[in-house]
Amino acid sequence: MENKTLPFTLLDLGYRKAGPVQIYDSNSLDDEGKIIIPFTDQLAIVTHYAMLEHSKFGKVFAKKAKAFVETWTEHIPQKDLKEYGYLVSEPVGFQTYLFAELFKAPFPGPERPTFSFIDLFAGIGGFRMALQNLGGRCVFSSEWDAQAQRTYFANYGEVPFGDITKESTKKYIPDDFDILCAGFPCQAFSLAGKRLGFEETRGTLFFDVAEILRRKQPKAFFLENVKGLVIHDKGKTLKTILNTLDEVGYIVPTPQIVNAMYFGVPQHRERIYIVGFRKDLGINPEDFTYPEQKEVTKHWIDVREAEPVPSKYYLSTTYVNTLINHKKRHESKGNGFGYVIIPDDGVANAIVVGGMGRERNIVIDTRQTDLTPTTRIKGEYNRDGWRRMTPREWGALQGYPVYDTGNGNPVFQIPVADASAYKQFGNSVAVPAIQATAQQILKTLRKRK
Repeated sequence: MENKTLPFTLLDLGYRKAGPVQIYDSNSLDDEGKIIIPFTDQLAIVTHYAMLEHSKFGKVFAKKAKAFVETWTEHIPQKDLKEYGYLVSEPVGFQTYLFAELFKAPFPGPERPTFSFIDLFAGIGGFRMALQNLGGRCVFSSEWDAQAQRTYFANYGEVPFGDITKESTKKYIPDDFDILCAGFPCQAFSLAGKRLGFEETRGTLFFDVAEILRRKQPKAFFLENVKGLVIHDKGKTLKTILNTLDEVGYIVPTPQIVNAMYFGVPQHRERIYIVGFRKDLGINPEDFTYPEQKEVTKHWIDVREAEPVPSKYYLSTTYVNTLINHKKRHESKGNGFGYVIIPDDGVANAIVVGGMGRERNIVIDTRQTDLTPTTRIKGEYNRDGWRRMTPREWGALQGYPVYDTGNGNPVFQIPVADASAYKQFGNSVAVPAIQATAQQILKTLRKRK
């Protein structure tokens, strides 16, 4: 029987606007019968297992995944299962037919991986994209934001786990993976005991990264954070992080500020990268070198949408005047605040969540001739071509393959509204810079076999 597409998917049920579905039964309880596993985490368990069923990493998900699928099929009328071809006569390894699009994800990972990694604070999978490009298999992912989870699933066929601070989430992290990846948030530590180590990180999200490193002892880790981490709390935060990483068993070469614009994306984006190797591997700090930051090879025009963009991305005359007046006020005070227009042969400023991320990345694009308003605005759209970048252009600035180039390569999917897409790309890592650094990590590990 040919499978049709169900009029809904289980993922839709997990993210209903009216409130997510929760299926309560014995299978949704943890092993001690206490903690109810949220439906979205049930989806995470099942999709992780579907991806890893035939590897050693799938074992940790197997029991619960099979139980959930059995429960879910009870909630789908048999007539629907038969009509849509979700009951099959031939034996199958796993009942993945419940997910109509599960194995149609454009970036499922390599068939013959050469190493494994986990993706913490995953966002929309910038680390995953980079390390998969190098032959890596992701064996665990975690991201608490529901809209980012949707984008992650649409592209990788896997729902990330939610709250990584919970022990019930950590228990699903497999053993024996090679690299831990995390773009963790920057938070101040208590520094109560002034030991500047592991105990002072409790209550922060970095503590969970350190705790996973302490328990699982992967060969290496790769952390990313904002440039301001260097001076955060007068340098005490970074010092505590480095002391903690040493305490849990890793040597850490001197962290480096890496600018994405030197790795094939036209965006001036500086972030601190922290890399470490397990001490028993015999790797010395000088054995690892960060990738060389040479020259800018791409400019804004190289990532601009090929076709004229809709009028909704153009600025209204009222908004343009507000920006001009705002900048004049600051210039009169000797300040450099205000909008920035990126020339075609220029490099964008860092894209960040919030108004300034867009106002400092205005472009001139006169290709659109139909400027009829499609949304409610004050005044009318300006006729000088001033517009904001589109979410897809932000994706290109971060190195995601967001455009269909006609060569058959997969295209990164954006299944969320513009507001969420801007947030997701603005919070993401720059894929090419991550990939170049990860390649150096792998090179160092392979030297030591």
